[in-house]
Amino acid sequence: MNTIRKKTNSLGFLKSPKDTKIVVAMSGGVDSSTVAGLMKKEGYDVIGITLKLYDTIKTSKKNKQCCAGQDILDAKRVAQKLNIEHKILYYQKKFKKDVIDTFVNSYIAGETPIPCVQCNQTVKFRDLYEYAKEIKADALVTGHYVNRIQQNGNAEMYRATDLTRDQSYFLFSTTQEQLNFLRFPLGKIKKEDTRKIALELNLNVADKPDSQDICFVPNGDYASVIKKYNPKSFKNGNILDVSGQIIGNHDGIINFTIGQRKGIKIAHKEPLYVLDINAENNEVIVGNKSFLGINKIYVKNINFLCDLKFFNKNLFIKVRSTGKLIESKINLQNNKAVVNLSETEQGVSPGQACVFYEKNNLGDKVLGGGWIDKTEKKYLST
Repeated sequence: MNTIRKKTNSLGFLKSPKDTKIVVAMSGGVDSSTVAGLMKKEGYDVIGITLKLYDTIKTSKKNKQCCAGQDILDAKRVAQKLNIEHKILYYQKKFKKDVIDTFVNSYIAGETPIPCVQCNQTVKFRDLYEYAKEIKADALVTGHYVNRIQQNGNAEMYRATDLTRDQSYFLFSTTQEQLNFLRFPLGKIKKEDTRKIALELNLNVADKPDSQDICFVPNGDYASVIKKYNPKSFKNGNILDVSGQIIGNHDGIINFTIGQRKGIKIAHKEPLYVLDINAENNEVIVGNKSFLGINKIYVKNINFLCDLKFFNKNLFIKVRSTGKLIESKINLQNNKAVVNLSETEQGVSPGQACVFYEKNNLGDKVLGGGWIDKTEKKYLST
């Protein structure tokens, strides 16, 4: 008796594409539009979903936004071109509460927030995920550059093949349940190839520039956003040197980030950098560049995407999206960790993410990550 072995489709399901219902998150950019086009071309039952996250902000012509105004129209035009169903979900209140308010409060606390992670963690991979489940979709498909590999019944996340476009840093807070449901078709594709595919599909966004700034921050002016939502956050305070001496004053700690050099406005024999921000005392501490080096990081609120046994060896971490992998020893303490770096990293700030990686024969695997709570300051040990 001959047995017929079923083959999985390109998304890993044991059924034909036409019987596979998927939601594609369409921001109006070239990446998500290309994904929608690829899925439609392969014959999947595609529903494009665009999130309206905030009301359009007036910006310069050079600034590109997502999830508002023109981008929503672009997503709708792409859906019409592809002849797929398209819906807009109005998540402005959710986005305000979970992303914008968190962003503002983090800066007021002297931190350097990463709203893109909060956005993925909440409205995209929580609320949109739940909506996709509600309409009984088989998967939520996005245009992120990250690799997903199915292993032993669970999905694992790896850095993208094109490391210059890798977005795994922004997705560390994805849960295992969400990752099992998600698909990332661009993980092995270079950006220039994505644009070529968009041209071949005759999509109107093929030459559209990438978004550069935080979507709700016009022209990168985050201080104006904070002033809009919390004008009382601009309080005058002191600028101190590493010995604790007052050497100047500031008009609000939200105007400073750790590692900053410009805008301190203090004459000194050598360049000064922001070393620390003490929100409780409304103080900014500055000093020379040698004090910026960090070798120990304290991480909280860790999300794990692996068995904890992986942490019994030296791993690698990233503390910024464009940063390199740094070999580190990670000591876990419940959902917190003390991370000892094998080399010095500069400009590390509370509020940023610390993402854990393991190198194996498949690539750079994301083990999870958390939020930087504090760092060990060199200037305090002098």
